[in-house]
Amino acid sequence: MPDSLQSTRDGLLIRISRSPSGPGTVSVVASLAMQRKLHVRSCHCSEQDGSVTAYLGVDLAWGLGSERKPANETGLVAMASDGTITDAGWARGVDTVTTWIAEHLGPRTLIAVDASLVVTNPTGIREAERQVGQRYGRWKVAANPTNLGSAASAGARLLERLTALGVGYVDSTAAMRERTAPAVFECYPYTTLVGVEELGHDDERPRYKRLDTRIPPAEARARRAVAFDELVHRIRTTPLDPPLLLDSHPLTAGLAEPSGVHGPTHKHREDLLDGALCAWTAAFWERHGDGRVQVLGRDPGLPSDPAEPPDEAGRRPVIVAPARPSQRRHLGRLDG
Repeated sequence: MPDSLQSTRDGLLIRISRSPSGPGTVSVVASLAMQRKLHVRSCHCSEQDGSVTAYLGVDLAWGLGSERKPANETGLVAMASDGTITDAGWARGVDTVTTWIAEHLGPRTLIAVDASLVVTNPTGIREAERQVGQRYGRWKVAANPTNLGSAASAGARLLERLTALGVGYVDSTAAMRERTAPAVFECYPYTTLVGVEELGHDDERPRYKRLDTRIPPAEARARRAVAFDELVHRIRTTPLDPPLLLDSHPLTAGLAEPSGVHGPTHKHREDLLDGALCAWTAAFWERHGDGRVQVLGRDPGLPSDPAEPPDEAGRRPVIVAPARPSQRRHLGRLDG
């Protein structure tokens, strides 16, 4: 494969190059080839239900980056309603991510983003993040706190860009179902992995991300690689509804290759896997609705938090999370 490859599609320059993260990986960077206004393309509706063209998953790098230090990579995955991965890759920076999303928008595309999209609390932690710890803590899942003073502002910037493109924000299952245009919501892959019982994480989250600091670094890297490979194997071999067909695209199929212990290469692969999990979370929400998904931060059984009002557009900070019965809260207490 040459060091770089360029092609132009619909005025968009796509540059594919070898990644410095390691051998066997590529990164995809999109930029405007012409100065034109981004627009929503009309696309064929899905064969499944005639309503959704694609599910887009965005594992967004939370920092905006700068000229001196570019933003970290964002993993991007587009998925059809039958679980086929139609596009996948990586990008850096909110503008480039916005361009990629714009190129994949259909009339009712559903976009899942792993990043804080709506933040209204001046300090502390958002209620949705607090509820992640309350309901998924038994599986050792917690969310990083976000507030208006946080440096992690890429999510809010992305929502601003998508709003300008006519993409709506949905914070309830009813709003998701009733959308008449593309829509975006916030998700958290860890809640998907432990909230979908078929994946079999009954005791705790898979440890495919951070190193275990309780053991020597070399052993921790080896264990993390094993955990990543086991997770990919589960996703590839477990019957899921809706399907998630990693093998249907060369880049996501490459996730099945044995993992090494090189840190940047692992992060590169992890970002793409999380992008796929985000896209699948959108499909899962569309398929199952409130039956198997809860909207954290918007619980009608809990009093509203006066310190966390909706933003100026009336959007509430929520996280859409697949859930087992024992991870739900009913009448002020957890099941189980």
